[in-house]
Amino acid sequence: MKMLGGKALDTIAFAIGRKRWSDAARRAGEADLADLRLQRQRARQLRRHLDDLIHVADSRLALPMIGSNAFRRPHGADWGWRPELWRGPLPVPGFASVQSKSMLGDEVTLFHDCERSELTLRQIRNRREKDLAPFGLRMDVFRFDGSFLSLAVDLPGDAVAGLKRRHLIRMNTIVEMEKPLEIFARLNIRHGPNTEQIVRELPLTEEDNMVEFDLAYSSMNEKRVEKAWVDLIFEGPRMNQVILRDLTFSRRPRAEL
Repeated sequence: MKMLGGKALDTIAFAIGRKRWSDAARRAGEADLADLRLQRQRARQLRRHLDDLIHVADSRLALPMIGSNAFRRPHGADWGWRPELWRGPLPVPGFASVQSKSMLGDEVTLFHDCERSELTLRQIRNRREKDLAPFGLRMDVFRFDGSFLSLAVDLPGDAVAGLKRRHLIRMNTIVEMEKPLEIFARLNIRHGPNTEQIVRELPLTEEDNMVEFDLAYSSMNEKRVEKAWVDLIFEGPRMNQVILRDLTFSRRPRAEL
């Protein structure tokens, strides 16, 4: 199949299509409503494909390599994953005065109980040579009148497929902050009507941090596992800037004795 772009016929077809939509946009203020409704429907369908193309193109053409799921995994890992926010550019890169339950992308949700939000979330481009993740997440917290602040990261279906109590789930993250604060990671596994929770505190002694959740100490029902997610809980976030340069997950079975 020939690629779009350099061929003469492709160039002509592109010019004709661009002029058609340019003319339609210019006449939209005076167009017949029936024609305008049809044009809107077609434009939305076209925009969906264009957004998909732009997202994939940005993922492949930018440096460091966008879309990369490459990171150091423990020996014997049977699953590894980097959420989309750290892999590729999002259509909406951020929010100001972020309300609770706001989602950045399809996998990351912010929760808080502030009466007045003075929080911002923004996807940023990683440009340091040592960064493996193409993007990071910056959170700015100004006045904070709430009692909790957390980011929930939904794990994909592959994370729980075949999940057993003999598994260890590892989370690696690279964190920068203006001033010290405590960050806790809570793994949640829904199995039937119950949710198992395991909490670990990030050591934060170095920029690159790792915690492991040992499912051997849980009461998880292996036959009823439905979903898993991780909450990153920030203690005392007032007047601080936190940057998560990378966030990755992996799992490995415990060595047989």
